[in-house]
Amino acid sequence: MLDNVRMICYYIVVMYIERVPNRNSPPCVLLRESYREDGKVKKRTLANLSNIPPHLVAGLQAMVSGRGVVVDVDDVFEIISSLPHGHVEAVLGTVRKLGLGRLIDSRGGRERDLVIAMIAARVIEPCSKFATAQGMNSKTQTSSLGLMMGVPDADENELYGAMDWLLERQERIENALAARHLENGSLVLYDVTSTYFEGEACPLAMRGYSRDGKGDKLQIVFGLLCNQEGCPVAVEVFDGDTGDPSTLAPQIEKLRARFHLERIVLVGDRGMITEKRLKEDVRGVEGLDWITALRAPQIRLLVEQGALQLSLFDTTELCAITSPDYPGERLIVCHNPPLARKRRAKREELLAATEKELEKIAAAVRRVKKPLRGEAEIGLRAGKIINGHKVGKHFRLEIEDARFGFSRDEKSIAREAALDGIYVVRTSVPAAIMSDEQTVGAYKSLSTVERAFRSLKTVDLKVRPIYHHLPGRVRAHVFLCMLAYYVEWHVRRSLAPLLFDDHDRETARQSRENVVAPARVSPAAVKKARTKGTEAGDPVESFQQLLDNLGTIALNLVQPSLPGVAPFYKITRPSPLQQKALDLLGVTPRVPSHATLDS
Repeated sequence: MLDNVRMICYYIVVMYIERVPNRNSPPCVLLRESYREDGKVKKRTLANLSNIPPHLVAGLQAMVSGRGVVVDVDDVFEIISSLPHGHVEAVLGTVRKLGLGRLIDSRGGRERDLVIAMIAARVIEPCSKFATAQGMNSKTQTSSLGLMMGVPDADENELYGAMDWLLERQERIENALAARHLENGSLVLYDVTSTYFEGEACPLAMRGYSRDGKGDKLQIVFGLLCNQEGCPVAVEVFDGDTGDPSTLAPQIEKLRARFHLERIVLVGDRGMITEKRLKEDVRGVEGLDWITALRAPQIRLLVEQGALQLSLFDTTELCAITSPDYPGERLIVCHNPPLARKRRAKREELLAATEKELEKIAAAVRRVKKPLRGEAEIGLRAGKIINGHKVGKHFRLEIEDARFGFSRDEKSIAREAALDGIYVVRTSVPAAIMSDEQTVGAYKSLSTVERAFRSLKTVDLKVRPIYHHLPGRVRAHVFLCMLAYYVEWHVRRSLAPLLFDDHDRETARQSRENVVAPARVSPAAVKKARTKGTEAGDPVESFQQLLDNLGTIALNLVQPSLPGVAPFYKITRPSPLQQKALDLLGVTPRVPSHATLDS
């Protein structure tokens, strides 16, 4: 029947419609063409229109006769459903390119499809597992994800089962990621964060330090291993009261025993790779080198001992020193003037804010009506203020039963200010293997892990808050979010020319004055930020905005108004900007066929 319609469109200018009587049956309606042959007019039948609805035949007859015709689109076809599709294809297409389906489970199966669907949903629109299931369900779907993965009938209980299935494979998946992104002698970045937990039923959730300002809630801790570029490789969840340094030993064991890396350089911050951890877990491990930094009291001690001369920074911003307190180590001292100015301004801001609050206490003590009295009561109020801004060491307090006074400790402030903008990187890596500049650059690359935490926790993937109660589900949830960040990391790099992200990192690196100076973005990225457009004149968007834009490419289910013709899928034609995004990803939108993720 569709072939007949195509013929109609081709021959319409030379055709006519003829009704042929058919005895006791309805007349036969034929589409015919007249032509000349050997000087004679002949005719031939092109199509039998007897089964086509009368209103369509009338419309065709009007067109053949040269009269205008108005066709009601609803009489020709009907759109049964229209689902946001482009962003789903962008994410699933990246999953296919990365071979993540095979990496999760080469045999395939429904559990794997559910896991990939949850990963994609976390990138597209993070929400609870119940909301994820509702968004894929054929009755309540909000995108084409359920259709594309062949799981439009999944419910939240099945998603929970798939999470349990995924957790059993976490070690094998992480081993495969490490083999793909780490190699002997490479840098490995490690950092830890915490996030808050809703409820009190999970054994992992404990009272601990909250990096989210949610000290009133239970916490969990998780550590993330990344390669030098910030691509995630492995994640591990710990009890909420676990200190950062105590998570280090399991990561070293993981790198050596599970990932089979004989030589690595582990990079961690000063709160992670402490002196105690170095003595107990790091030193003496063959093939394990490390890069970290000294704490402020250790730096101050170097100054007092004369090992670190602050006058060195009159002519340079980076220099190497030695100290008998750190035998066999390289100490690389860095001075960052912009950071120094920032810290001075911040300290002055905190000092002023503290003085303002302390003055309120002094006023309460001096007032005539109901004055504040008692050393204990006055001290309690003052302690809350100076501890709140963490500048109590820079104040002298005078507290008596009916008197309160305060003043700045200028000597304490001056001692701290002398070290503003100064940090000391310490490492066991020999200079012959890694220069001073390379070592400092490696330490500063920890910022890529911090960006990963921001993406995981707040900006895109929203690992928090956590509602799961079973420890295994919490671990599976965090691992699922890490895999989603793995996909997002690659999507962002591909789409960088259309995002505010810097797509010319090499130029930015080369334009940097020195490794100590603040990181710069490339001129191309600066221009994008200023003009809000690309060189080609396309608008620049955030990552989520571009995903939402791609989501307007719809998957339409179309039902033609022709007898016997089955419905078919039709994808919205991408706009020029959307097509550029798809080309950057190497993705071509396709109709549902969930068995394609192995390709």
